[in-house]
Amino acid sequence: MLRFRQSCSRPETLFKRFASSSFENPEIFRSTALVNGKWVSGDDQFPVINPSTSEEVSTVTNCGVAEYNEAIGDAHKAFKMFKNTSPRERSQILYNMYDLMSEHKNDLARLITMENGKTFADSLAEIDYSASYFKWFAEEAPRIYGHVIPSSSSLRKQIITLRQPLGVVGIMAPWNFPSAMIARKLAPVIATGNACVIKPPHESPMSALALGWLAEQAGLSDGVCNVLPTTHTAAIGEYICCHDLVRKITFTGSTKVGKLLMKQCANGNIIKRLSMELGGNAPFIVFDDADIEKAVNGLISCKFRQSGQTCICANRIFVHESIYSDFASRLVAVIESGFHLGDGFSPKVTHGPLINERAVQKVSELVEDAKNKGANVLTGGVRASSLGPQFYHPTVLSGVDETMSIFHTEVFGPVASLISFKTTEEVIERANKTNVGLAGYFYSSNIQTVLDVANELEVGMVGVNGSAISDAAMPFGGIKNSGLGREGSSWGVEDYTDLKSIVLGA
Repeated sequence: MLRFRQSCSRPETLFKRFASSSFENPEIFRSTALVNGKWVSGDDQFPVINPSTSEEVSTVTNCGVAEYNEAIGDAHKAFKMFKNTSPRERSQILYNMYDLMSEHKNDLARLITMENGKTFADSLAEIDYSASYFKWFAEEAPRIYGHVIPSSSSLRKQIITLRQPLGVVGIMAPWNFPSAMIARKLAPVIATGNACVIKPPHESPMSALALGWLAEQAGLSDGVCNVLPTTHTAAIGEYICCHDLVRKITFTGSTKVGKLLMKQCANGNIIKRLSMELGGNAPFIVFDDADIEKAVNGLISCKFRQSGQTCICANRIFVHESIYSDFASRLVAVIESGFHLGDGFSPKVTHGPLINERAVQKVSELVEDAKNKGANVLTGGVRASSLGPQFYHPTVLSGVDETMSIFHTEVFGPVASLISFKTTEEVIERANKTNVGLAGYFYSSNIQTVLDVANELEVGMVGVNGSAISDAAMPFGGIKNSGLGREGSSWGVEDYTDLKSIVLGA
């Protein structure tokens, strides 16, 4: 049984940490690398820290270039066999993964809360979301279709197209959804008959290791899924991008790092397929005919989920001038009456910490810059230091405009920046005035406004009168500097396969 000591900074936060006191199946708790079906340890290790309590959760094997080179070679060998498995066989493995995630849901959620800090309720929801990708691609695996195309030049020719797996896929995932972001990439890898090497985030690597263990239990062949924790982020990222046996890179993270990885891929000998889900600066627009209560609740979910640390968070909240004050007061009331900061295992807590001190410092600097340039703090606006060094009070700023850094920056923290607007034309122009375009949201009861704004927003995904857009069935991705390609949905299969044409009777 694995136990962790309690560390609380205030008497009122004392509680029985039942959820984190033990695992129903200790095998879920992995701390060594998975390479070609073997769990490999080493002398070089690094600590995984709970951002809520600053406790050490575990020490984890720290892999370097040599281990990654071995894993890529093993994955390439495994691919040669795995690509010949039947779609139904791969589908069954994915169904097994879905069933195993459901069976071990509580343990997997405990891991997320320990290493990431989000509330246990949010972690449970992430496991559901993560598992949904394995179920979705279990159903897609037998339906990776080709086409028969009649020739345009001769009745004696037929063109047949089919989709084939790529080879070894390099997976690089972020810390904010340590299970779901890997599941969204691993599931199509398996469905399409590829193999992979996973570089999990060093902040939260244990959820990835748990997925590796589940893949073993699900019947996945040795070497098809390799998981190697590392703190050598820059060196390993470049090594994977330049390795000739890696045929595709899929990355979720910042635009800055995504551009660097693309450049490194271009420096290699092999042109690689790329899936890049990069930064965002999502607009959230509330028109004067919107249901204000519904819009406030949508913003609460969209902006403050996981303390604002999601790539599709609402970042710039545009509210029509006629309802601006009403919307702001309702938003502040909900936050001040319903939000509770603290350790994610407390049943009363609704929001946890930021991931590290750098994240807190970034949020603090953006808020101070906005205040210095005329923004007003309606609630929050300061660190919640009594709870720990990585807590920041949920914040609402009014009077935000383009002169402030927070207007142009992906905050990745619990700050709602309220911006007033007058006309539809004005707000669309201001919303699109950014070089990224991942997600956008708006609320209106006018069908013509819905059609016009959905069409005009320069983003890859739009939420209309709702903010819960994530779904395994949706092609997830952005435009502009928010990335390349789509993950999830039937289009997700295309990004993990090559299209081959066969001409009969040529």
